[in-house]
Amino acid sequence: MATAPYGVRLIVGAAVTAFEETLKLPQTILMYPMTVASTVAHIVMKVQQDLADLVIKGDAALENIFPPKDEQPEWATFDEDLGDSDAPAGNGERRTEGRFALYSVADGVEGTAGKGQETVTKSSRKKATVTVPPIAEELDYESLTLAQLRARLQSLSVADLEALLAYEEASKSRAPFQTLLANRITRATAK
Repeated sequence: MATAPYGVRLIVGAAVTAFEETLKLPQTILMYPMTVASTVAHIVMKVQQDLADLVIKGDAALENIFPPKDEQPEWATFDEDLGDSDAPAGNGERRTEGRFALYSVADGVEGTAGKGQETVTKSSRKKATVTVPPIAEELDYESLTLAQLRARLQSLSVADLEALLAYEEASKSRAPFQTLLANRITRATAK
């Protein structure tokens, strides 16, 4: 079979392609608004990026010509600016009794009498007025966190639990510790 001349094949191919594109026209027309919108969005974002690049280059050039001044408003204070003398006087004392205070074991310093005199803490003052039960000394109760106490409760008798509860109420009166001990006493006596 003889092949048609190149020009004829080109014209027939163009006609077939035009016919196929005509058949696809209803679908293509539906897609045109989306295509146009995405093209416009792409162009807008590209222009914004180019403008931002120009502004950054301009800022860099202006910083080289006019170096920025290290100005700080009078009203602005930062932790680094405060010396040791301007630090808030918390003396290590807990400011809140929030849920995170349950896990801390250090008592704050209430005050100092002077340079040569001894510091008085809450725990040392309370130890002087409250007798520590033997179970509290055995467990080192003063240093236990709530989670550590919870882990040790299963092995204690009801009398030990009551002694710890009385000691807690007389000394630190921490509500979570009191609740934990009271609930354990209730469960132990119900068995």
